[in-house]
Amino acid sequence: MLEKSNIAVICIFGMVASFLVSKYTLSITVFLFGINAIRDIPPRQWLRNKWWLLGVAWVALYALTWFWSDDKHTWDIRWQTKLPVLILPLAVSFMPRFSARQLQFITISSLLLLLAGACYSTSFFLIDPINTVKEYKYSGILPTLPKADHIRASIAIALFIIWGIYTWPRLESKRVKWLVGICIGLLIIYMHILAVKSGLLSLYLFLGCWGVYLALAKKKLVGIIIIIAIPLSVLFAIKYIPTFRERAHYIDFTWYMLTHGDLSGNYGDINRLMSYKIAANLIKEHPLTGTGTGDMLTSMDKGYEKMFPEVPQHAVLLPHNQFLIVALGCGIPAMLLFITWVFMPLTKLRRDRQSFFFFMVWLILFMQLMIEPVLEVQIGVFVYLFFLVLQKQEFQLTADGRS
Repeated sequence: MLEKSNIAVICIFGMVASFLVSKYTLSITVFLFGINAIRDIPPRQWLRNKWWLLGVAWVALYALTWFWSDDKHTWDIRWQTKLPVLILPLAVSFMPRFSARQLQFITISSLLLLLAGACYSTSFFLIDPINTVKEYKYSGILPTLPKADHIRASIAIALFIIWGIYTWPRLESKRVKWLVGICIGLLIIYMHILAVKSGLLSLYLFLGCWGVYLALAKKKLVGIIIIIAIPLSVLFAIKYIPTFRERAHYIDFTWYMLTHGDLSGNYGDINRLMSYKIAANLIKEHPLTGTGTGDMLTSMDKGYEKMFPEVPQHAVLLPHNQFLIVALGCGIPAMLLFITWVFMPLTKLRRDRQSFFFFMVWLILFMQLMIEPVLEVQIGVFVYLFFLVLQKQEFQLTADGRS
């Protein structure tokens, strides 16, 4: 019979592969991963995991809004996307620590799968580079795996690059290290071709902090080289990667439109700011219970009509901030529970290399919560929980005090 950790490794491979190609099998592999972790654990031991209990609490408040949500279908969709919160944070408490060989398999297989996805995406640029660059002039984007979610694709790549760098000292041979290093290098190049702001910001944030960390850890030369390489890489990409250059120009244009009072809703960053203002007003109107998670978009639509009537229907957004979404749909008490749940994993941090890498992963995911409705879509929930669970299992930084 396979050991629990071996089954977990198989499930992780299945989750990463499914992340790229199938939401249906992603749900199955997430469920199997969780069941494998807790299959021989008495339920009374589950209650020792405070992080999981907090997650159950805020998700339960999400579910409770069924009673005052008129749109039951939308409520059902939003509730179902939260189900991994009920199992993955619990699974990490009871999963054995992975061996060096298992970590090596997870690292290599995941990087190769993401590299295959990057090749698929880059092929569209190679087939028709002229039209691809033209599309980037108007906020176009290359097709990605997973399909229609370039933000989560770029964030996952950035986080797996961090994972590859973390596991580097535990790789078993120089040949394997060369393979991982080449994969990381190619994925970094691909991220600049794809030119998604969230992913690149995450990558640069990590590299900058890692450079400072290495400098403070008495590896000053390496740290300084990494820090200097960041602006040089940006300049190189602007000069030699046309999709990156057009994305930079589009960001400049968006900033120009923002400073000149554009309220059309046609520019994502500006529309984000508008969604925050509308959501804040709606939260003031429903501070304790929220609008109901099924009726959030309907309420935002009415808010746009009132505050920004020139914005067309197709540009109406949920607030691109997960904290505001929880408060909007469930009320401020639910948001306070959610905030506590988000920050709780940091309570076990130490002053060591493991904690540094864990904190960087947490910080990047926290940034996503601030600028995206991450936990309102299945892929977003997976990316957020998968990397926290993977890192927490490796670092043994669980909320129940196990070390």
